[in-house]
Amino acid sequence: MNLRILYVAYPLLAISDESCGGAEQVLITLEREMSNRGHRTVVAAADGSRVTGELYATGKAAGALAGNGSMVQAPRGDEFARRETEHNSAILRLLGEEHFDLVHDMSGSFWRCAAQVEMPVLATLHLPPVLYSDGIFDSPSLNLYLNCVSRSQARAFAHPPQMMGVVENGIDLARFAAPESDVFDRGNREFFLWMGRVCEEKAPHIAIDVAADAVLPIVLAGQVYPFSYHEQYFEREIEPRLRRYASARFICTPSFQEKLELLDRARALLVTSQIDETSSLVAMEAMARGTPVIAFRRGALPEIVEHGVTGFVVDTPREMAEAVNDVSRIDPAACRSRVVGRYSSTRMADDYLRLYDRVLGSSGVFRQSVA
Repeated sequence: MNLRILYVAYPLLAISDESCGGAEQVLITLEREMSNRGHRTVVAAADGSRVTGELYATGKAAGALAGNGSMVQAPRGDEFARRETEHNSAILRLLGEEHFDLVHDMSGSFWRCAAQVEMPVLATLHLPPVLYSDGIFDSPSLNLYLNCVSRSQARAFAHPPQMMGVVENGIDLARFAAPESDVFDRGNREFFLWMGRVCEEKAPHIAIDVAADAVLPIVLAGQVYPFSYHEQYFEREIEPRLRRYASARFICTPSFQEKLELLDRARALLVTSQIDETSSLVAMEAMARGTPVIAFRRGALPEIVEHGVTGFVVDTPREMAEAVNDVSRIDPAACRSRVVGRYSSTRMADDYLRLYDRVLGSSGVFRQSVA
C-alpha cells in the first residue's frame, strides 16, 4: 500500500539538493527515495524549495548570506519565532483540509503541534539532548513518536516516552558516485577541506588553525545562516583568520558540482565540531568520494569514521595537525566501501519504511515487508 506522507522541513530557509544543513539534506534524500518508490510525498517548506514530489510552500524564506568572506544584508534569522509560527500554522491548515497517513517532522519544532492533528507524527531528532529544553519530551502527545539518527545520540537521551529507536542517516550513492580512478591518486590532492554550516559549535576557525600549524592550504566551504550570533562568529573568528593566513580561503554556499570537485581535490576533510554530533553527512560524502576524514571524538563521529581505515579520530587540534601527515596511508577504496556498506540512502529508506510500519501498525494502515 502506497502511503501519503507529509514531510516537514526547517522553516527558515528554502531547501534543495544544495542545502547546507544536515537535517535538510536528509529530508531531501529520504523524500526522493520515497517518491521514487511510489509513495505520495508532500514537503512543507519555505517558498522556493525544490523537492521531488509536491511542495507545500509555507511562506517566504530568510535570505542567505553571500560573498567569498564578505557579509551582505539579509532578512533577519532572528525573526525565527515569527517564521516558525507562520510555518506551523500553514501546516495545521493543510492537515485540517487534506488526509495524510503520516507526518514525518524533520523541522525540529512542528512535533510540538502533534496534539492538534489526528494522524501519527514521527519526529526525527537531529540534535544532541543538551540542545533541547529540559523536560520537553516528558509528556508527549499520544500520536507522537520519536527516533534518533545514531546509537550515541540514543544513548544520550534519557529514554523519552515513545522513542522508536535509531535510523542512521544515509546519502544518495549515485549522486556521490566514486570518482574516476585517477582522482584517487593522492598526487591530485591539493588542500585540506572544511565543509558545513559556519557557526561556533562547528568551529571552522579551529580547522584554519590546524592547517596553519601544519603549513598547508585549506578551503572552508559552507553557509553562514542569517542569525546574528552566526554572523558575529564569522566576523570575530573567521574573517581575521582569512586575512591573516593567506593559504586559507572561504567559498560561500558551493553548488553541488563545486562540492564534488572540492571533495575530490582535498587531501582530507577536517571535522572540528565542539558539540556531540549526532551524525555527519559531510563525512559520509567525503568517504564516498574516497576522501579521508579527520574528526574530533565527539558524539557519533567515531561511529562514522573508522579510525586508521577511513581516517582518524582525534582529541585535540594538535593531534589533528599531526594526523594530517598520515592521511596518505588511507585507502580511498576503503573509504568508499564503508559508506556503500552502511550509509546508503536505500538502506535509510528501508529502515524508515520499517519504522513507518511500526508507527502505523496499530491502526492497520500500513503493512509492508522489506527484504
